[in-house]
Amino acid sequence: MKFFRKYVFPGLYGLLIYFTIRALNDIVIDIEFWKRSWALNSLEISLSILVGYLGIALFEWLFRYFDKKGSVQLSYKSLVRELFIFVLANLILINLIFTPMAAFTDDGLSWADAVDINLIPTLYAIIYYGITRTNTWLRAYVNNQMQLEKLTNDHLETELKFLKAQYHPHFLFNALNTIYFQMDEDVDGAKKSTELLSSLLRYQLYDQQQRVAIKQELEYLQDYIQLQKIRASQKMRLSVFFDEELADQLVYPLLLLPLVENAFKYIGGDYKIDISATTIEKGMLFKVYNDVPATMKIADNYSGIGHENLKRRLELLYPNKHRLIAGGEAGSYIAQLELEF
Repeated sequence: MKFFRKYVFPGLYGLLIYFTIRALNDIVIDIEFWKRSWALNSLEISLSILVGYLGIALFEWLFRYFDKKGSVQLSYKSLVRELFIFVLANLILINLIFTPMAAFTDDGLSWADAVDINLIPTLYAIIYYGITRTNTWLRAYVNNQMQLEKLTNDHLETELKFLKAQYHPHFLFNALNTIYFQMDEDVDGAKKSTELLSSLLRYQLYDQQQRVAIKQELEYLQDYIQLQKIRASQKMRLSVFFDEELADQLVYPLLLLPLVENAFKYIGGDYKIDISATTIEKGMLFKVYNDVPATMKIADNYSGIGHENLKRRLELLYPNKHRLIAGGEAGSYIAQLELEF
């Protein structure tokens, strides 16, 4: 394609101009130019091909000049300026070659010849300008959009990394607090809990960059629940159900933990916690219920670092593909999250 545009198209462009001028001019004066001397026709055709190559070379040089001056950004002022310079340069080139050619190779230069020589190449040049510059502006627009999208993605990725970095200390604080209380009563148990915590952190460090199988995420939750059960009150009634059909579906990790963490953190009253993950038509429904102290004020919306991070991560990772509902009434709290796989 580059070879055609650079070496073939300019010659065809010159021939197009020549045959259009000859056709219109010969209709007016009622002659058939192919019956003229072929030596004369060959000279005119050769000069027309030369005009084609010179013209396209001149146009491309002008386009590079316009771009260098910053005119690639489309505006009314730059468009008028470009077009004026472009047409003027085209008219100078045409009159340097075609006007003398018509004056000396034909029966003199008439007003009809002058009009055709100036008008037809100008119209073709404007068409070439429109197609070429539109393509340039379109490519510039696409490149700008790609750069904008890249900057947006980089910003979102940076924000996600920040949210994760902020999330780890929050998790560590609660987990280490659990082990701290356990060490007063059961040192061996605390060692096992430390090993369990190490396994949980390993999952966070190595498996959070990409999506993971939902089964892996639920196993991680099971380990976390086991860790929390150690410090939980003996009065706690815990029910956990994970649908076996949730296996190989891919999800982003560490989105379910804040809901479970919240249940253990604020449990009270009758000390009941229900955790379930079930399949729905397009994905998964994750639901957490927990009793809270009767004196605790129930908030309809999330608050705190962990929950704010969860909502922001959902907006970034599952735009228009998640539904988070949280709230409750006196003595209980329910949070449920719908995710589309």
